Amino acid sequence: MKRIVPAVTLVFAVLLAVSCATSGEFSQDDANAAFKKVYNRYRSSLILDGAKSYEVVKGDTLSAITVKYYGSDKGYYFPLIMLASSDVVLDPDLIEPGMKLSIPDLQKNLDDPEARGKMKVFFSDIAGVYNKKGNTAMEQKLLEIADSL
Repeated sequence: MKRIVPAVTLVFAVLLAVSCATSGEFSQDDANAAFKKVYNRYRSSLILDGAKSYEVVKGDTLSAITVKYYGSDKGYYFPLIMLASSDVVLDPDLIEPGMKLSIPDLQKNLDDPEARGKMKVFFSDIAGVYNKKGNTAMEQKLLEIADSL
């Protein structure tokens, strides 16, 4: 019995050390690079005709901005705004007052079969970035949107 307790303690310590070492591997620079790669792949497929401009103010969240322009049931469509605004900011979690965001016309993009098809894959790819960031709840919401398109 005396040998079991130290052995179990050692196993838990090793597991804890491994989980701590792997949890910090995806840095903000990694996230920015991953977002940029996805944005570069899909930017040209987004219809920007009729896009509106919005300047971020203190207290804004990207979800709130998205709800304002797309409706209360579309708060998780924020990656479209980020795609249209990727020259301003890469990570949706890092918007700041004064940033000028482009708000693409959601309905135009949904009505165009080619744009809609690209949006489906885009949302899936962005979900993958959120998975790497460790935000599985956001990943699931974005995958639900991808599945619905």
